[in-house]
Amino acid sequence: MNGIIVINKPIGKTSHDMVSFVRKLTGIKKVGHTGTLDPDATGVLPICIGKATKAADMLTVSDKAYRTQLVLGRTTDTQDASGKVLTERQVTVTKEDIEEAVSQFIGEISQIPPMFSAIKKDGKKLYELARQGISVEREPRKVTIYNIEIKEINLDNKTVTLDVDCSKGTYIRTLCEDIGEKLGCGAYMKSLVRTKSAGFTLSDSFTQEELVQMKEKGTLDGALLPLDSIFEDYQKIKLNQVLSIKVKNGVRIRANDLKNGQMYRIYDENDTFLCISESKNGELVLKKAFWVD
Repeated sequence: MNGIIVINKPIGKTSHDMVSFVRKLTGIKKVGHTGTLDPDATGVLPICIGKATKAADMLTVSDKAYRTQLVLGRTTDTQDASGKVLTERQVTVTKEDIEEAVSQFIGEISQIPPMFSAIKKDGKKLYELARQGISVEREPRKVTIYNIEIKEINLDNKTVTLDVDCSKGTYIRTLCEDIGEKLGCGAYMKSLVRTKSAGFTLSDSFTQEELVQMKEKGTLDGALLPLDSIFEDYQKIKLNQVLSIKVKNGVRIRANDLKNGQMYRIYDENDTFLCISESKNGELVLKKAFWVD
């Protein structure tokens, strides 16, 4: 079994929990996820199986989309609803104030990673230090917020619901807190749903219960997306037998009409997916091979 199963991760489960679940479900050990999703978050988590695990690092760097709800007037030590309240301030902002503040976070921004994160400092994960009551200096990171759409502003409940399209490495918890600071009242993230990752959306995903039922009915293969579906945005190139052999031997292939720096899906004469290659100076240069386990 080789391919991708997209799970709608439930709240309270870690990404590694989902990997363990798929291993038990399929009986396959070679399984990996494509980017950590916090236990308190839900939503799209692509799980790579078999040969597809080779693509995990390529999927991890993909853009993401989230729906989040933030609460105004409080901050917490974890920047979300699970943490200890640090500050409480009066909320006197208007809808116009919120719209103006949110708009200022679209584009390339600088974020300081939260202490409750898996980033390592001197060999230790930040959340391990945070649980010991230790706070250390963190270097700001550049991330890109492509768009933020305000879905709802409820000033009675002091909540704001946002749809966020962003680059890899964006901390939505930190974004919520930063918006609160911009407004002068503070904020924390109440909920988070990842709605898109690696090109997959919630409509592509399955719950654990659905996957178990499919396994019992013998229809689990219906949840498995083919490996090359990950790269559907890349143009397809089909090679003859001679060129296919050369590619497998690491030889660069010259081809017409290649766009420099562009990625391509490469197939052999039998339409078997071989690899991803990048065009450099009119040649196809191997980026990731999938013809071997």
